[in-house]
Amino acid sequence: MSANNPPRGQDPDRTTAYRWNQEQQPENPPTPPTPHGQPYPPQQPYGQQPQYGQPPAPGQQASYGQQPQYGQQPQYGQQPPQGQQPGYGQQPQGQQPAYNQQYGQQQAYGGQYGHPDQGGGWQNNGPELLGTGGEPPAKSRKGWIIAIASALAVVLLGGGAVWAVGALSGGGTQPHEVLPAASIAYVRLDLDPAANQKLALFQIAQKFTVTKDSFQGEDPRQALFDAMKKDGGDDLAKLDFLKDVDPWLGSRVGLSVLPSGGEQPDFALAIQVKDEEAAKAGISKMMDGEKYGLAFREDYALISTSQQLADQYAAEEGSLADNAEFSDDLAAMGEQGVLSFWTHLGKLGELAKSELTAEQTKMFDQIKTARFAGALRFDSGYAELAGVVRGGQNLTKGAELPGSSLAALPASTAGAFSMSGLDQLITTQWAEIEKQAAATPSGAQFKQFVEQAKTQFGLQLPDDLATVLGKNFTIALDSEGLDTNQLKGGVRIATDPAKAQAVLDKVLKAATANGQQAPQIAKVAGDGVFTVATTDEYAKKLAEDGALGDNETFQIAIPDADAATYGLFVDLDKVEKLYLADMQGDAKANVQVLRAVGLSGTQTDTEATFSLRVLFN
Repeated sequence: MSANNPPRGQDPDRTTAYRWNQEQQPENPPTPPTPHGQPYPPQQPYGQQPQYGQPPAPGQQASYGQQPQYGQQPQYGQQPPQGQQPGYGQQPQGQQPAYNQQYGQQQAYGGQYGHPDQGGGWQNNGPELLGTGGEPPAKSRKGWIIAIASALAVVLLGGGAVWAVGALSGGGTQPHEVLPAASIAYVRLDLDPAANQKLALFQIAQKFTVTKDSFQGEDPRQALFDAMKKDGGDDLAKLDFLKDVDPWLGSRVGLSVLPSGGEQPDFALAIQVKDEEAAKAGISKMMDGEKYGLAFREDYALISTSQQLADQYAAEEGSLADNAEFSDDLAAMGEQGVLSFWTHLGKLGELAKSELTAEQTKMFDQIKTARFAGALRFDSGYAELAGVVRGGQNLTKGAELPGSSLAALPASTAGAFSMSGLDQLITTQWAEIEKQAAATPSGAQFKQFVEQAKTQFGLQLPDDLATVLGKNFTIALDSEGLDTNQLKGGVRIATDPAKAQAVLDKVLKAATANGQQAPQIAKVAGDGVFTVATTDEYAKKLAEDGALGDNETFQIAIPDADAATYGLFVDLDKVEKLYLADMQGDAKANVQVLRAVGLSGTQTDTEATFSLRVLFN
């Protein structure tokens, strides 16, 4: 999907393997770069945590967020002896003090972002997690689903950058390697992803005032637990993280949906653990009498709705990793990032097929063999939500869609939207569009609009509409003129220019039939391209091949623009003048970090992709 996110297997050395059940650090740990001059501690096991800035007891492993003593290195915040190279994670003379030194000069992490006297912070904003109370199996299943969504919201959206100061390993068993091969849907949250993901999140966090001081070595699992505890009611209120959870909880969780043979599916939740006996006690206390089944496979606790299912899943010889379609789809997806998901759309849809209407069933036939995979991942310059649909049928009605015209827009473009294949969509689906519109509450208005277009404007539908939308339809707004509100915008259509001109003439003639003044529209008819704009100058500029494709911001926001069959691009640096004047302080500083937004993808008869990227300065 992206050169910055290599597909799985192409770079096996990008992480240092470290398994949760191995209570030791790898030999010769790597020394990662220190972006923006900040320390970046390596992987630490979750153990008993000494006070910030203090070394562990002799023979004791450094705890999470603490710097291990590789060789004889001074503590964080101390300077090495004269002439000695600073130790890993230390700051050379003249640089910003390390976070343990900073810690004593500002509020403690919990006080700054989640102190109870202040009404909480991001750590206390998460919704309810792991199913608590209620009657099984419905509520427990709902709780597991909420757990995934909540984990994403709390750890990524609220304070996701915090854990970037932790482990660099990203190695070890993944949830899909222990979940059943028959899974038809899968979601994974990884607080210990690949090193490139952590480094990217660290660099991104340094750009924002709300996250650049968040690196105090805080355990992200505890932050997540605290959010659960706040909204978890009496079942979680009695739990203590260091006593009941920390001794066994790992960094990864995966949820699988499986066919049960009935209307309701089965579920399997895989939680990475460090100690099975401690996990049994902790999970039992957490579930507080709720019916569930628990078994263990490799480094994971498998939880399901019954002990029979849990034992069955743990005893299987294969796993979801052996599912060829799953493995191929993830490989096509590339970097799995922090959050990843996969589902067999057809098999998942079968569960609700009895509730589908005739029209929905017809649409379902197009995806009954399709699978969908996606991931949330990071680069030092952007965050990306990407996905791919594979194995579809007749997704474009056999048409080969041309690439978008975004790269050919003027270099001064501030924002644009482009879509290919709308002409064929309108032509082949017009009867279906009319039928579906008639079934809606506004069906009468739609029918009136169609009749008016035919009688008042003399349009032939759907043919004239297909001509106007063309093989590719691109709307663009130029950055020039934004200061004076003399906006320059226009539409560039890959179509038959003569036919498009004739359609426009019909509309303008009808608009002036009652003595009204015709709108001032500049038009340029070129070779296979028809351009309409607010000024003659911009119409000519838009009709020519521009150099937006050479712009670095555009290239990052819209990867492989020539192949993209749709795209949306906004250069925030060029339009921020419209909103920054009304902002101040941290809000203004944080908004200025945003560089651009890009949404793009491709469509073929059997596959579709998408990439949503938010770029940072």
